[in-house]
Amino acid sequence: MATIQQPSIQQSAVAEAAGDSIVLRGISWELYEQLRDIPDNWGKRMTYDEGDLEIMSPSSKHEDFARLLGRMLDAFTEELSIPIRGLRSTTWKAADRKRGLEADECYFVKNEARVRHLEEFDLARDPPPDVVIEVEMSRSAIRKLPLYAALGVPEVWRCSKGKVAFLHLSEDGQYVESQKSLNVPILESSALNRFLAERATLDETAWIRTFRVWVRETFSKARP
Repeated sequence: MATIQQPSIQQSAVAEAAGDSIVLRGISWELYEQLRDIPDNWGKRMTYDEGDLEIMSPSSKHEDFARLLGRMLDAFTEELSIPIRGLRSTTWKAADRKRGLEADECYFVKNEARVRHLEEFDLARDPPPDVVIEVEMSRSAIRKLPLYAALGVPEVWRCSKGKVAFLHLSEDGQYVESQKSLNVPILESSALNRFLAERATLDETAWIRTFRVWVRETFSKARP
């Protein structure tokens, strides 16, 4: 049986503890890719930014909010027959920009038809996700919004302190907050926040059913 050789960390690398994560500085792109491909690391989130590498194992609270937001987007698009392709926490990286990371959830909406057939993605050729969901439970050592901007992600749903904000990538490369989603413009962040606030009063099945009923009653005329 073939064995996977564990890559050695470069002698010049510096390790730092940052809350729930570990940050390695002075890491080459090649070493980042090696570490990313080790099976023992598949459950970890890695954020790479031009030599800095942050490694994090998400908490249950972090994963809960990511799942809830993902379920709402799934339910919303399903009820309104909006084509999507969800790729969960796929790694998105660009060697020429020396950046790479995993979103908590990611979706193709406007570009769904363009990527429907793809099994492998190359950001030098293919578009980035149309929407990524990013849950912030603690301060990250590496700011992720500049990385998403560098990769060209047009919309980020950023969840902080239990509330979500829709962020759109502007022409100057900065994210600006908007009440409406860029990819599903009939959806407003205030509606999602109302349902997030109600989650603790219902079991998850009843909660998502309530959300689906609201979508049907509110947007029945918006069906294609």
